[in-house]
Amino acid sequence: MTHDGVGPRAVLRSVAFLTAGALAVPLLAGCGSADEAGRPLARQDVAPAARGQVAEGGTLRWAVDTVPDTFNTFQSDADATTTRVAQAVLPAMYRLDVNGRPQRDADYLESAKVVDTEPKQVVLYKLNQQAVWSDGREIGAADFAAQWRALSGKDSAYWTARNAGYDRIEKIERGANDLEVRVTFSRPYADWRSLFSPLYPKDVMGTPDAFNDGARRKLKVTAGPFLVKKVDRKAKQVSLTRSPRWWGRPAKLSEIVLTAVPRGERATALAAGKLDLAEVDPTAAQRVDGAANGTAGPLAGPGSGRTAAKALRSWALAHAADEEESEKGEGGEDAEDKAKAHTKLTKAIAQWEQQQKALRAFEVRRSLEPAYTQLALNGANGPLADERVRRAVARALDRKDLARLVLKPLGLPAEPVGSHLALAGQDVYADNSGALGGQDTTEARALLADAGWVLGGPVKEQKKGEKAAGSAGKAAGKKADDDSADGDGGKYIVGEDDKAPARKDEDDGRQLAQDGKQYKQRLHQGGAPGAYAPKGTAAPKDTASPSATAAAAKGSAAPAGAVTKVLAKNGKALSLRFVLPSGPGSESLGAVADRITRMLGKVGIRTEITKVSDASYFKDHIASGEYDLALYSWPASAFPATDARPIYAKPVPAADGSLSVEQNYTRVGTDQVDQLFDQAISTLDADKGRSLLRKADSRIWAAAGSIPLYQRPQLTAVRKTVANAGAFGFQTPVYEDMGFLKKGAKAAGSPAGK
Repeated sequence: MTHDGVGPRAVLRSVAFLTAGALAVPLLAGCGSADEAGRPLARQDVAPAARGQVAEGGTLRWAVDTVPDTFNTFQSDADATTTRVAQAVLPAMYRLDVNGRPQRDADYLESAKVVDTEPKQVVLYKLNQQAVWSDGREIGAADFAAQWRALSGKDSAYWTARNAGYDRIEKIERGANDLEVRVTFSRPYADWRSLFSPLYPKDVMGTPDAFNDGARRKLKVTAGPFLVKKVDRKAKQVSLTRSPRWWGRPAKLSEIVLTAVPRGERATALAAGKLDLAEVDPTAAQRVDGAANGTAGPLAGPGSGRTAAKALRSWALAHAADEEESEKGEGGEDAEDKAKAHTKLTKAIAQWEQQQKALRAFEVRRSLEPAYTQLALNGANGPLADERVRRAVARALDRKDLARLVLKPLGLPAEPVGSHLALAGQDVYADNSGALGGQDTTEARALLADAGWVLGGPVKEQKKGEKAAGSAGKAAGKKADDDSADGDGGKYIVGEDDKAPARKDEDDGRQLAQDGKQYKQRLHQGGAPGAYAPKGTAAPKDTASPSATAAAAKGSAAPAGAVTKVLAKNGKALSLRFVLPSGPGSESLGAVADRITRMLGKVGIRTEITKVSDASYFKDHIASGEYDLALYSWPASAFPATDARPIYAKPVPAADGSLSVEQNYTRVGTDQVDQLFDQAISTLDADKGRSLLRKADSRIWAAAGSIPLYQRPQLTAVRKTVANAGAFGFQTPVYEDMGFLKKGAKAAGSPAGK
């Protein structure tokens, strides 16, 4: 769930059955005209400028999360920077537009269309006659064929992360001339436009050794406006330089330097003049905003007109004075120590002032990421295996309130997401949440009562090691182990008592954008920073209960308004284990989880919040099913029939008796949803395919395995003189148009949401 900006596709993506009531969703639910897709909630914000206003040359210094382990996007450890480099240096037959829809890239492709459907589907590609690789060889059928063979899944010597679509190809042939490529499919494939983007040269795809190792550390042959000049892993930089063989519009920039900079250090790097562009968290964004308009930012009170520097000086000196007063007569520090402390404060203030002055050269460009955050409900077993309980959880949520909590403080449109399969503006999008229903406390309570959960019912005293319903019983009360972020012992079960300390106001919008630190490990493709479900990560086969022992626990603060009476069944209280990441940048998820806890408390559901290290969040908890409730994000795909199916596919028994769940981390699926996906991917009628996917989305809503909440914010600090770059939203960046404005030139504004 994973793109410093989201890549063009999400790659690869419980056993509980829906009751008859849930299956009674009207057959036409989710159907409608393409107009239901609407427009994106927020426009991209890139300071657009005509090429004539952009200067020739210059180096754009761009912050990324990592120097990638591989430059082969089809390998399992490819990450967001792998995608960023591929977009700049490799061919793509189709790229995404501002609405998140695939559009033919004319620099590579003159036309592509289905020319036959009987007896087999045949797509004819006509390539741009100027399209050549950097070594001078024409791009042609040999490259298409080599990529198909590598990704078809037929040769296990190729260590591929995905083969969706390529496994449906029967053969690839040269057409009437060298510029034509005929692709024949063994089975109809609606998402054929998803293929060959990016396209690698046959030098990379031609043999297993070249595929597995040849493109990991370098790309010798490319075909884009830029090429890979240097990879400096010690300096954590990838340098891209303008390609002399590029036949399209010449790149304005001479060079793009991608530098790995931790998100918490980006504001400092910007102020030090080391970066021109960096995606930032809300705190850094507020610093940049404050520097630009002279306001005090987080240190100012309502209506304050003080500058940030003056506010910081006043606060720091007043704080020092208060400390001094409080220690008088108590044998406090001597005058020399206080002088040293005061000197440190003064230096910190001076450094802040200097950085704020430097940050005036930047502005925050903001939009919404093509990704959404969801509440996942693990339906493998426990209370959430009962569809009625899952639906009760969903009906207890005020999704509009949750969207406002995260997005309104950032000045972004605060609308809940209405689809699992697309976002507003994309072709498949339609708000199908009506299949489940909106917030309704009365209905939620009725569903729980129907499932046998009685408010105020008797609760048996649990024996040592006995599991509470829905919680990690063996871990309950256990002191935090090495996974805990701060070493705090124990867990706090919301609603059990009033021991929890007061929490900072949850409406504070200063920390509500990034949903946690990027999760990435060698076996998983990386995603955008922030609690993303890792791309290409299939969950392991289920061998244990999701309520088995927890790897780590950190006590969370209990919000006000917690459960006052306990829902119980068969002597066990209804308590759901809510797992969250604990690392820097996870404040947004914490605030959202607290608000959800309040909402569930109103219907009698007790919630146990467990915070675990970022490194183990997906691998040890989400993918392995060690949770009841969790928050993480999925990127939107322009090809949901292909990319979303593994996320919502019904888990099936494997040969060894375990459960194969692909990327369906909630373990909730139905035969009917699978059938609708299968039909959608096999129809070449676009209207019919869209209708089938909307029906599938309605049934996914009805199953209540995952509840989409809000589209993720995208905040990018950019030097004011940089044009055609920033918060890209859906659109694939146009690298050749990026650059620095000519002296006196001005870019057109495109504020988010307008």
